[in-house]
Amino acid sequence: MDNKKNIPIQTNRQNKPKKKRRVFLKILQIIGWLFLIGIASGLIGFFWITKDLPRPELFTENEMTESTKIYDSSGKILLSNVYGEEKRTYAPLSEIPDTLQKAVIATEDADFYNNIGIDFKGILRSIKIDIETKSTSQGASTITQQLIRSTFLTPDKTINRKTKEILLSIELTRRYPKNQILEWYLNQVPFGINIYGAEEASLTYFQKPIQDVDLAESAMLAAIVQLPSYYSPFGSHLEELLQRKDYVLKRMKAEGYITQEQMIEAQQQEIKITKVPQNTLAYHFVEYVKEQINQQYGSDFLQTKGLRIYTTLDWDMQRAAEQIVKDQVVKNRSAYGAYNAATVVMDPKTGNVLAMVGSADPWADSLPANCNPAKNCKFVPSYNVAVQGLRQPGSSFKPIIYAEAFRKGATDQTLILDAPVNYNGYSPNNYDGRFHGLLTLRETLAQSLNIPAVKVLNDYAGLSDTIDLAERMGITTLKDKSKYGLSFALGAADVKVIDMATAYSVFANGGYHIDASVISRIEDSQGNLLYQNNSTPRKVLEKNVCDMVADILSDNNARAPIFGANSLLRFDDYKVSVKTGTTQNSNDGWTMGFTSDTVVAVWAGNNDHSQMYAIGEQAAGPIWRALILKSIELKNSFVQETSQPVEPGTEVPITRD
Repeated sequence: MDNKKNIPIQTNRQNKPKKKRRVFLKILQIIGWLFLIGIASGLIGFFWITKDLPRPELFTENEMTESTKIYDSSGKILLSNVYGEEKRTYAPLSEIPDTLQKAVIATEDADFYNNIGIDFKGILRSIKIDIETKSTSQGASTITQQLIRSTFLTPDKTINRKTKEILLSIELTRRYPKNQILEWYLNQVPFGINIYGAEEASLTYFQKPIQDVDLAESAMLAAIVQLPSYYSPFGSHLEELLQRKDYVLKRMKAEGYITQEQMIEAQQQEIKITKVPQNTLAYHFVEYVKEQINQQYGSDFLQTKGLRIYTTLDWDMQRAAEQIVKDQVVKNRSAYGAYNAATVVMDPKTGNVLAMVGSADPWADSLPANCNPAKNCKFVPSYNVAVQGLRQPGSSFKPIIYAEAFRKGATDQTLILDAPVNYNGYSPNNYDGRFHGLLTLRETLAQSLNIPAVKVLNDYAGLSDTIDLAERMGITTLKDKSKYGLSFALGAADVKVIDMATAYSVFANGGYHIDASVISRIEDSQGNLLYQNNSTPRKVLEKNVCDMVADILSDNNARAPIFGANSLLRFDDYKVSVKTGTTQNSNDGWTMGFTSDTVVAVWAGNNDHSQMYAIGEQAAGPIWRALILKSIELKNSFVQETSQPVEPGTEVPITRD
């Protein structure tokens, strides 16, 4: 008999619950410590970030930033000293009209008086859009965040900077009343070039203290805040500024700040803006340079980094271009009712813009007197027609039509019949109202005959392929092919002056497209290279086609039957290719041309697209000829035309396009 006692045996199954409990407790302990460490780190981080929250009086101090300097291509001519003389006049909130306060709140931060300094819904929405678009373009900044960012933080869109911005905004809201924050904001925010704060903006743009501005003027000031460089009343985007002003008024109506009647009255009110201060050389060119910087890097980069921007501008060419355009427009106004002109001078080998004149005089008054610049002014000084204007090129577009035909086998000796034609109801006519019979393509292009040009597009080039070629050559405005028909051969499409200069550069350089450039290099304040222009040419057209077009456009004998033997287009000592253009009803006049070294594009007409009483050669031709001669002079130091010269501005009997 076995006398051993039954001893219970502990199995692994019995041990497992205790082990699980110990592991679970250990995990809880670790989580607890991590939680405490996280809270401690957060508090330490919060106090570390907010410990340097500036004293409130710093918001009223004028903190100068290092100015950005813009030079010509030589680096010797200072064209503009951006933000070099910052202007700021502090105004207490009690002197800032309620209309401006409400206008800014309605458009920049509708929940300003209720939020904690940040907008959670807006942040989540912007993050969602940024993820979907794979960009960082969206923003959801409150007024408080904008104040913090513009005063104390960098504009870089990094997590660290954004975290600081959010924490500082919350802390600023906790410490100070909303009205105090709004007062600081309205005295800190930029309202354009060198203009900081509402008081300085009102004194600059309206020549009166901020307390005297009305509803419409308040809406305009609030409209500037979003993009102060772009929407500056002294810039080239006045029409866009007026559109945004109307949007601000709609937002004020939606928030219940104004009535429907007040909104409509303010939208219709004409706002008088003072003249642009004359503190910049090559005004429209410099403004275009700034736009390029803003698009690439943002406005804060231009304002605060102390950059040295070296441009492509040839100062001698620019100075001559400004005077030539100004002088000829004076003649055009009295002789032809053409109030404005614009030009781009370009190096076809590099794409460098050597000169740009966006209007006859950026410092003058709009004309006629008391006109509305956004509606019915024939001359708008601040508007840069060279890069912003959408104008029809008329016959100056024909070389592109012929180039596509030459690509497909036609030659300058191909015969075509200049006779009546009808394409499903479309019957083009020549400018002189005559039919010239059987001619070569050389003769029809040189003489700028319309009927043959339409036939060339229809029978040889093809509309779709010609549009494709135009885009490859640099025309950027032909997005919807369905808009165009055979009248495309006669320049019935909106283009930009700078795009036409780029396209003609392809003819001048043997078939290469090069993007137009206005910036050669950018250096920081220490001389470190930040940007170097290394534009890469792209072959878009055969050299033999370019040579054929250039030769036709320089053939004075071929053009003589229509233009005369001694027109403004004749050059005997230099090979100069040139084409004029006039749109239907003479709304736009062009002269386009080039040597192997220089392309000159000239437009003349009225800002409001109203009719002038001239053709392209009359209104734009004298400007073009003088600029070509100047370019030859600068290249060769001395030029002497030996045959029958026609001086710039000479009146010549003209009866053709």
